Order: sequence, then structure tokens, then C-alpha cells
Amino acid sequence: MPASAVIFGIEGPAVTPRERAFLREVDPWGFILFARNIADPAQLKALTADLRDVLGRDAPILIDQEGGRVQRMRAPHWREYLPALDQMACARDPLRAQWLRNRLIAEELHAAGIDVNCAPLADLVEAETHPILLNRLYGDTVDTVTAAARACAAGLLAGGVLPVLKHLPGYGRASVDSHLTLPRVTAPLDDLRARDFAPFAGLADMKMGMTAHIVIEAIDPDRPATVSAPVIDMIRHKIGFGGLLMCDDLGMEALSGSLAQRTADVQAAGVDIVLHCSGKPSEMEEVAGALSPMTPPASVRAAAALAQRRAPEPLDAAACLAELSGLLDTPR
Repeated sequence: MPASAVIFGIEGPAVTPRERAFLREVDPWGFILFARNIADPAQLKALTADLRDVLGRDAPILIDQEGGRVQRMRAPHWREYLPALDQMACARDPLRAQWLRNRLIAEELHAAGIDVNCAPLADLVEAETHPILLNRLYGDTVDTVTAAARACAAGLLAGGVLPVLKHLPGYGRASVDSHLTLPRVTAPLDDLRARDFAPFAGLADMKMGMTAHIVIEAIDPDRPATVSAPVIDMIRHKIGFGGLLMCDDLGMEALSGSLAQRTADVQAAGVDIVLHCSGKPSEMEEVAGALSPMTPPASVRAAAALAQRRAPEPLDAAACLAELSGLLDTPR
């Protein structure tokens, strides 16, 4: 039987007996970790091993470790980085610096037993981009962002970590925080095709992606992309993204309705995997109760994504750190 079409978070730094029983019964496709789950390297490695042991298989374990403001593993145990937009601006060779940064991030993730990173971001910087997103991005031109996202993905893959392309079909025009409210994009479709969608089209061969909770009025004025069948169809057939598609966190306030309804709506729209992050048991039970089985095409896409997992290529971390520091105008 295929795993359930869901990625769950857990509440704390260790799996509780209640979680253990629930997770064995539901058999989620994978897990996602947050700062609440992380104390130190030994604890984190033990947790990732235990999560896989609960399911009895090498389940994927995800994290948001972009570097800068969004990274769940932090000093003093793990390296800190400039915000991505700042690094792109000050690096003498931005693409090489982007690769080095993500190769080093992958080294730390792999050592901790984490094999999927929710990066790169291919959203474009716009005048209206909300501050919650702005300095996480790579630039304001299609070519720059596509190349930087490709370098990020390549660095992660070289370190044995799978990338997740986000936020499809483009989140840069969001002027509000989708954690709190629903962004709406009113730009004409031709403008969206030329800018917002273009980096994702250039990266459509990537094996995993994440949807944005954002209304694209030119395609579906009534529903955010995550729960919009017309937008998901556009992602598949116009942008050409053929990889495993997961939603952004089901608990974000940009979505409406109960968690059960959100779960059903995400799957009905054609998204392959539901992502639920809070780790709250009652919420997880509600999501699990509303799940439909993973579709055969989604199972094929999931298998293709996990088939990319490889042992890390050899790395001289000290040399990479020295090279990265030498590329930045701001000493690290």
C-alpha cells in the first residue's frame, strides 16, 4: 500500500507515545521539522532516526533551511547565513556563492538525517513584495532568479538533499503575509506569464514543488492556487511542472474552512501531497480523517522524487566556507 498523501510535523523534540501510535496507523509520506523539534545535533539525529523507525521505512524528512531569517537549525550548533537577497547583492560571483551556501547547508542537513530542504524560491522581487518574503528571494529578473534557483538546487543535490521548488506559480506579488491573510494578484495573465510563471517554467524539471496560498485572479478569482483546479492545471500544463506537488502549510490563515475541508479541497484541486505543520494532535487527526488515498500518478511522482536521493559528493567544508567568505563583501 502507498503511504498516505500527507506530510506531518510533530509537537516537540522527541516522538511521544501518542504520536508514535498515530503515525504508525496513518503512515504519512514524510515529516517536516521546525525549531520546536530541534535542540542539538545528537538529539536531532536521534529524532530523524526514530521518525523513520516509527514507519519502518526511509521516509523523507523535510525542513525549511533557506539560510538567513528562515532556518530552523541555528547557531551555536549550525552555521548562519546572510539573507539570500543580501548575499545575491554583495557576492562577487552570486551563482557560485549560491551553490556554496546550499552545498554547506546540505552537509549539515544530511548529517542530521534530513534529506529534503524546502528551497529554492523562484518568486520574483516586486515593488509590492511583502517583507515576510522579500529578503528570502534571489532577485527581480527572470534570468537571475532562474539561475540562482538552479544553483541552489544543484548545491543541495550534491550534498544528498532533495530540493523543493517554491512557491508555484509565483508569490512575489503578494503584498500581505499568507500566514495571516489571503494575498490576491490582479496582474493581467500576459504579465504573469512573462514574469511570475517564467522562472518556474525554466525549473519545471525539478522533482518536487510547493504551491502558494495566493489568488491569481486572471485564472481563478475565487480560490487560492493551492485549492484551485484551474491553477493546478496551469502549473501542470502551461508551466509544465511534472514533479511531486505539495501544498504550503494547511494551517496558514490564507486558507478558509475547517482543516478537513482544506484537506479535501487541496486534494480535489490536484495537489499530490497535503502539508500540515503544527504538530497538534487534534489537528493531525482531523487532517488524517479527511485524506483520500494517494493517486497512482502522485505515487509515480513521489517515487521519482525519492529516486534522486544519493550519497553526498565529497566535500572540503573548510575550503567551501573560505571560498564563500572570499566571495562576499561582508566578512563572515
